[in-house]
Amino acid sequence: MPERARFKRKTLDSLLIKPAGPDCNLACGYCFYRDKAGLFPETPRHRMSLEVLEETVRQAMAAGARQVNFGWQGGEPTLMGLDFFRRAVELQARYAEGRRAANGLQTNGLLLDREWARFLRENGFLVGLSLDGPEHVHDRYRRSAGGVGTWRAVVDRARMLLEEKVQTNALVVVNDHSVKFPREIYAFLKELGLTHMQFIPCVEADPEDPGRAAPFSVGGEEFGPFLRTVFDLWSGDIVDGVATTSVRFFDSVFYSYVGLTPPECTLLAECGGYLVVEHNGDVYSCDFFVEEAWKLGNVLSGRLDHMLNSARQREFGRRKADLPGKCRACRWLPRCRGGCPKDRLRDPRDAGLNHFCRAYEMIFEHADARLRELADNWLKDRSA
Repeated sequence: MPERARFKRKTLDSLLIKPAGPDCNLACGYCFYRDKAGLFPETPRHRMSLEVLEETVRQAMAAGARQVNFGWQGGEPTLMGLDFFRRAVELQARYAEGRRAANGLQTNGLLLDREWARFLRENGFLVGLSLDGPEHVHDRYRRSAGGVGTWRAVVDRARMLLEEKVQTNALVVVNDHSVKFPREIYAFLKELGLTHMQFIPCVEADPEDPGRAAPFSVGGEEFGPFLRTVFDLWSGDIVDGVATTSVRFFDSVFYSYVGLTPPECTLLAECGGYLVVEHNGDVYSCDFFVEEAWKLGNVLSGRLDHMLNSARQREFGRRKADLPGKCRACRWLPRCRGGCPKDRLRDPRDAGLNHFCRAYEMIFEHADARLRELADNWLKDRSA
């Protein structure tokens, strides 16, 4: 059968937009995106023009999805200022044509104030606040360019957002230091009122030896026990079948146990379900592959829906299924799907295995029975 007949066309329903490119008001020690400034040498300051913003929103809203999800990320997107986001919301309404726009903002929080918070609440933004845990954990790597810790300021912003009733999640980067403190981090976030948590394991290539992980990275052998501990805490917070805390990874894994498609892309069989738009309109396959090899075009000279369905994007998506023999024979493959491809490419000496392969084995061996029990109860309740 010809490839055209086999290919199911995707509807654009999700964009990750980097309006300030790689620019940031912090200098986090583990940041993977700061070096992307080398892709845009024309100017040291990177800001999205209103022309690029309008064309991005116009195309996204015209792409046919009933709801279009806009993720605003960086670098630090709030460097654009509040008026930029007011304009974005106005454009979403102008080009809606019966469709709905949903917005998420990933931020370190330092530039937010009450005016920002009111805008975010009134327009239904979901805020992902980068907060790695208590002070000794957060300030290990999340510092200013001058080396000053940011914990106190970020905690103040978290309290302000919660007081203003802004939907706020905690984004926690798990690194070589924080991996030692799962209970402390979980308890701290809950006490602060951040009951929606996302734990993002950190691994980057060592500049001195690209075949090895950088010193701040967390290893699979360490991340596995971290996940097991957080799972037990999350599971213990389930009351009458309802989770009183949300951990994105476990929530997403649970989808697979009840026969639904996980919302987390790392748990899907293929990549390529969304696009990244940089500040200058350049479009890429994925946040972790903003590089020349996976540049799909520019929003000012091409169509987003065409790029999403391009042969290059399909090739990008299919690469995820190119797994080593150990993965294909693993009983947990239907759950982890090999994880994120970026984590497979860090350690070539591991024959293409995901850097966190051992962690996935540990957590699924530990959590499988409990997840099956929860899934059975959920399905029974649904059929009652």
